Amino acid sequence: MLCGRQLPMTGSLSFLSGGGEAARLIRARDWSGHALGAPEAWPAAFRTALSLVLNAPDRMLLAWGSGLYLFPNDAWLCSVGGTERAWAIGDPLEAVLGEAWAETRPLLEQALGGTLTRIPDERRRLAGGVTEALLSCSRVADAAGAPGGLLITAVACGATPSALDHERLMQMYAQAPGFIALVRGPDHRFAFANPAYRRLIGHGDPIGRTVAALLPEAVTQGHIALLDQAYRSGVAVTARGVRYAPQMESGGRMEERYLDFVYQPLLGADGQVDGIFIVGNDVTDAFAAFQALRENEARYRQLFDSMDEGFCVIEFIDGPDGPLSDYVHVEANAAYAVHAGIENVVGQKVRTMVPDEAAGWVELYGEVLRTGAPIRFERELVATGRHLELAAFRIEPASRRQVAVLFQDVTARRRAEESLQRLNETLEARVAEALAERKVLAEIVEGTDAFVQVVGLDFRWIAINRASAREFERIYGVTPRVGDNMLDLLRDEPAEQDALRRIWSRALAGETFVEIATFGQADRERCHYEMHFSPLRDSDGHQIGAYRFAYNVTARLQEQERLRQTEEALRQSQKMEAVGQLTGGLAHDFNNLLAGISGALEIVVTRISQGRLKDVEKYVAVAQGATKRAAALTHRLLAYSRRQTLTPRPTNVNALVTGMEELIRRTVGPSIPIAIVGAADLWPILIDPHQLENALLNLCLNARDAMPDGGRITIATENRWLDRQAANQHEVPEGQYLSLCVTDTGTGMTPDVMAKAFDPFFTTKPIGEGTGLGLSMIYGFAKQSGGHVRIQSEVGNGTTVCIYLPRHYGEAQCDEAEPRQQHVSLARNGETVLVVDDEPTVRLLISDLLEDMGYIALEAADSIAGMRILRSSARIDLLISDVGLPGGMNGRQMADAARELRPNLKVLFITGYAENAILNHGQLAPGMQVLTKPFGIDALTLRIRELVDG
Repeated sequence: MLCGRQLPMTGSLSFLSGGGEAARLIRARDWSGHALGAPEAWPAAFRTALSLVLNAPDRMLLAWGSGLYLFPNDAWLCSVGGTERAWAIGDPLEAVLGEAWAETRPLLEQALGGTLTRIPDERRRLAGGVTEALLSCSRVADAAGAPGGLLITAVACGATPSALDHERLMQMYAQAPGFIALVRGPDHRFAFANPAYRRLIGHGDPIGRTVAALLPEAVTQGHIALLDQAYRSGVAVTARGVRYAPQMESGGRMEERYLDFVYQPLLGADGQVDGIFIVGNDVTDAFAAFQALRENEARYRQLFDSMDEGFCVIEFIDGPDGPLSDYVHVEANAAYAVHAGIENVVGQKVRTMVPDEAAGWVELYGEVLRTGAPIRFERELVATGRHLELAAFRIEPASRRQVAVLFQDVTARRRAEESLQRLNETLEARVAEALAERKVLAEIVEGTDAFVQVVGLDFRWIAINRASAREFERIYGVTPRVGDNMLDLLRDEPAEQDALRRIWSRALAGETFVEIATFGQADRERCHYEMHFSPLRDSDGHQIGAYRFAYNVTARLQEQERLRQTEEALRQSQKMEAVGQLTGGLAHDFNNLLAGISGALEIVVTRISQGRLKDVEKYVAVAQGATKRAAALTHRLLAYSRRQTLTPRPTNVNALVTGMEELIRRTVGPSIPIAIVGAADLWPILIDPHQLENALLNLCLNARDAMPDGGRITIATENRWLDRQAANQHEVPEGQYLSLCVTDTGTGMTPDVMAKAFDPFFTTKPIGEGTGLGLSMIYGFAKQSGGHVRIQSEVGNGTTVCIYLPRHYGEAQCDEAEPRQQHVSLARNGETVLVVDDEPTVRLLISDLLEDMGYIALEAADSIAGMRILRSSARIDLLISDVGLPGGMNGRQMADAARELRPNLKVLFITGYAENAILNHGQLAPGMQVLTKPFGIDALTLRIRELVDG
């Protein structure tokens, strides 16, 4: 019998389970080309509603989609005569109603709008005319909440049903696989509940009790709210997989269940909702299976996506060339794109992806689907130029129409094989070509004068040319051959063996270098070789040895040594000539000065012995004048040697030049005009301003002397940048400099004169009109100050001499007024001065001066004696010390050590030349001063009193 018959259903159509004959008819229909598509692809909301209708014991049908396609259940089919109306499965409602469609359509649209509607007039057509019935229509929503279809329920009317009908209905409800209940009124009071429902709630007989009172958990879990919604709106509420946790016993634990159900509003005689028909299924087991499936799928997906090989599942579909003539990618891992070179393939059809080669792929995988036999093959994916190695097998059962494909990109291997094949095809020609090239190369290597050797990692010769073999035999007496070990050949010469091992080991370790070394036996000729070493590698880049090109450079090095010795001798000769010139000039000038000093002192002695004291002062003045000139000469020599004592301070050169303008004009005379061109925003410099004044005055005097017939002198300042090339040429650092230039319009200099201009005692002036130390002093002063001097001159057009001095990053200081001669007070309260100098005459003079001033003078000849006194308890108010001292400590070191013992000790350094490194380049601590020898007595007494008074 048809009615009540149920057929089992599994797989992707499990929602049809328990649907009986109606479900069978759904499965039997050909849905290809239907607007709803294949049942496997129907939306979840549609599947849920259809499952509930098919399993309902009452006569129900579902009209779904825009065409309201009909799906009756078995109860409905029984009422209309079984298979006679089977054609209505999936047909549009409009076709079923025929002429009545126009009158029924507004009522159906009203129901789709959300109003519970009755259709009384078409009961015979839809209900089959078996019994009078009203059709109750309510809306079913889709997943987005929009109208998805209509739920139509046949409500019997007219005659009261017989006891037999009622008993049959109760039997149907009791035997129904799902739970069924009926609640009445706005408080949802139970009027009926089948056994499945009672087992679900676990609370005994519910009849007459409200849902809220019987099932408090239904309130907290939102089910009462859904009942209220259906009651108020008159629209059926459909749910799938909703959690419900009933408390089976009072105070007992909650049991978690998952349900699919429909809350179908029922209309009373007045057309208003007066109850809700509840029908559903307990899908807890299915939900648990679904959760397990999801976990399994997650693990599968993790494995799926972590595979290095490309993997995909394809599903065959009907295509333009007939059934199963196309396939779609339903799954693909991340490696698919890596190996195939195509992104985002899931959902794509092969005929869309690669239309030009799709037929071949369909044929290959279609054979796997038809026969079930797996295949393994290689094929090029022309669209991406990838060569793929593939394996394919059918996924069972065959009805799934799916094939799994595992593949990887073997393009590199395939190209290597093709390349090897091409190489093999042209091997003979390439071998002949290579042999010809090797022959030419061999002839070049054998014919060269270079000594060529190729050595393996084990120090065995791989190749050696004739020149190298002959040279090896000449210096060692043994002939090397390919395959010999060079270290074994020299086992009797350990020194040579070690030398060769060291130098070749560097090349065999991968180093490329050039080196000159000497080889050969002691009793044979030892030669010098310039050797170029490089590592030798195979075609894969792995080092297999090293090679060397060597040249005998013995003759070249001997010639270079001869030239070096010649140049050294020339430099020594020039040095001796310069020293001779220097000492000759010094002897000449100092003899003149000493003659004056000696003669004056002898006359003084004579006059004193004769008692003629009237003229003594005159001759003393002559001796003092000669002494001052000797000091000036010494000063110039120290400036030339860059040893003079400098007192640098930040200086504004424009201000310095302006301050000297009157002095320069008086010195050069009124006949020569002077122009001063000072640059705006001139940088300051750190310089000894007095020495710069002397240098400028010297340059102006030289300019004057270079213009015997008159001319013009220009003094100019400028900010300059010396680039690397200019800085290297003048041996100064690259950077910012200030230039002070003096230009004349005189006779100029020849290149020979310019080359010697800075030499000491070189002068073009007549004898007696110059010492020849002016420019050398300026040169030494500039170099000592971190700068340089440059001369530009042209015969007949004048000369320019520029002093370049480094910029000082700071503010220039204002000129200090010259110290006035002050009356020097005498010592008081037993003030004591320690004098440390290795020159006895200096100690004598200073000690006598100190005693004349009333000081107690202590003397020491070296740093050891000085420190002995300084460590004693003697009172010392001032330390006067030479900078250069014997005894292991210089004057600065002794002063610093003394200040560790006597922190407030005042110190006066006296020195014959500038020991700038010892004096920390002029950076003296407070309470320290320096005085340069020779010094005047007045200057010394003034410094002593200034320091002692603090």
